[in-house]
Amino acid sequence: MMPYTYLLINFFTVIICFLASFDRRIQFHRFFGSFLLSSTIVAVPFILWDIWFTAKGVWWFDLNYTLGFKIAGLPVEEWLFFYCIPFACVFTYYCIEKFYQLEWVGAFNNLIVFTSVIILSVIGFLYYERIYTLLTVIVTLFTLCYLHFIAKKEWTGKASLVYLILMPGFFAVNGILTGSLIPSPVVNYNPEEFLGIRMTTIPVEDAVYGYSQFLLNIYFFKKITKNEK
Repeated sequence: MMPYTYLLINFFTVIICFLASFDRRIQFHRFFGSFLLSSTIVAVPFILWDIWFTAKGVWWFDLNYTLGFKIAGLPVEEWLFFYCIPFACVFTYYCIEKFYQLEWVGAFNNLIVFTSVIILSVIGFLYYERIYTLLTVIVTLFTLCYLHFIAKKEWTGKASLVYLILMPGFFAVNGILTGSLIPSPVVNYNPEEFLGIRMTTIPVEDAVYGYSQFLLNIYFFKKITKNEK
């Protein structure tokens, strides 16, 4: 097993987007400071969640794939994950919003939110004893309801479409972390704490977890940069 595996996953996730940030047509490098602030705001509760779940054995890490350095029980690569993945996601959203007119997707905001709320509520009610499933449902419900009903953001549909566009990258990164293409998973899950439904090797909760994290990163990035449309 290669101890640089998780570090390399983070590196290859972010490097192309980082270099493209300096393109004169994009100039995303102007927002590096804003991104660090917004991503830290989002990272704090998710990292606390991560620390708690790791301590409870909901999931755990194979340190053979890491450098072996841990902070609060998490590999240092896991801390980097909460900046590298959001960077690639926010950068992609920024570029798509800059170069393409996707306002038409806003017509589906209500459909996306109400359908998601119904499905998540049913799953949360039926599987409340599975802590990863339940907490993922709660956080995503809160995120969607806050953005749609309280903050009244019109870009939820647009962001949801971008998240779908990002799915190949999601499957590549999370697939490797959960055991695709490598001898054993970097991240292991307690089968009693999630639905047990996997997309290839990826628990379906990871996609929903990533969706809420993505939406919150977009929200705070827009808020801090005042880049609302």
